[in-house]
Amino acid sequence: MTEPVPERSTGALTDPTYRRFLAARTVAMAGNALTLVALPVLVYRLTGSATLTALIAAAETAPYLVVGLPAGALADRWNRRRVLAGTGASSGLALLTVPVADLLGVLTFAQLLGVALVISTLFVFADAASFGLVPQLVGRDRVASATSTLVTVGTAIGLVGPLVAGLLVTTTSPALVLGIDGLAYLVAAAVVARLRWPGSESVPDAVPGRRLGREVGEGLRYLWAMPVVRWLTVLGTGASLAGGATSGLLVVVGVEQLGLASDSPALGWLFAAGALGTFVASLALPRVQRRLGVGLITTAGYAVALLALLALAASSTVVVALPLLAVLNFAMTTLIVNGIVTRQVVTPDHLQSRVNTTARLIAWGGSPLGAALGGVVAGAAGTPWALRAAALGLLASLVGALLVGVPRFARLDVLRAEALGGNYYPR
Repeated sequence: MTEPVPERSTGALTDPTYRRFLAARTVAMAGNALTLVALPVLVYRLTGSATLTALIAAAETAPYLVVGLPAGALADRWNRRRVLAGTGASSGLALLTVPVADLLGVLTFAQLLGVALVISTLFVFADAASFGLVPQLVGRDRVASATSTLVTVGTAIGLVGPLVAGLLVTTTSPALVLGIDGLAYLVAAAVVARLRWPGSESVPDAVPGRRLGREVGEGLRYLWAMPVVRWLTVLGTGASLAGGATSGLLVVVGVEQLGLASDSPALGWLFAAGALGTFVASLALPRVQRRLGVGLITTAGYAVALLALLALAASSTVVVALPLLAVLNFAMTTLIVNGIVTRQVVTPDHLQSRVNTTARLIAWGGSPLGAALGGVVAGAAGTPWALRAAALGLLASLVGALLVGVPRFARLDVLRAEALGGNYYPR
């Protein structure tokens, strides 16, 4: 067996450039935490429709299905820092149109849907760029530290942000809250635009004249050739179906299943409970990855998430739902971050954006479908049945993981050693 490669004694936070990058992401994530509550509340108040509320959640993930593959290939051609700054500024401007339209009394569901599609499309390109930027900025051996820190900060914000958002949407306006997120995007973009590090002005190596389709195909071939990347990605589709349905219906679950008012600040508690589970997972995962194989972590995550979602479908009070949401998000975050870190560790730099956006596309491909189907089932039979239907995705992933031998996948340090030794590079 290949000997594990020890990590550097210092974490990513010792790098001052990474700290500034983290500060920019913190500002952006603070705004996003507000939008997480404000956007579905705004849609539900505007339309009173569970289906349209879930449709917005679908619109936030659907662009990955359309532009995910070319975005990854293009991000491997372009300067990643400039992509992050440009997409952030454009997203901020798009969000600022919402409070303006609301102030003028012309805000419609169509505009909200359009804004959701625009910022979600821009997010695909930003996501592709960040996958390659983080390993370039901190080094491959500190990717786990850098990624886990980003998740930890984001979820710490998520603990407070939904509670603040729940208060703001009742005392001001959900549209105004979206405007705050727009300003946060602009501030974060300005910080990223000023960052510099060795290689920050360069672009990944590219073959002149190579067609975009060929570059997309190279990423697909690498993903499929590496068993650990392939199965963590493919099986993630079932989890994304469940996650899409749950996130898209969370406000509706709060109102129709748990008996909360549509303007109740307690709606923010539901998001905060999920953020608590995510926060604990982000703190625990680096330690767990040093002791357990990525396959065992993945399999256990599917099992725990399945049980939590089925229990949530049977709950009828906020007191019961809150801990279940925390457990569900703990398991789902573990699955997601475990997959991201594994891909970043084993994938060569020139393929980072392509492989990771392709993996996102495949693994997240079920999110818009799950959100849309969840809305339809909820409208016809109620949210408990919609959540039970969503649990079938997790069941399929769990069974698939056991059938293909995912529990036998090695620890992260072993995978990193094999990658550095060339065992995970395409021939």
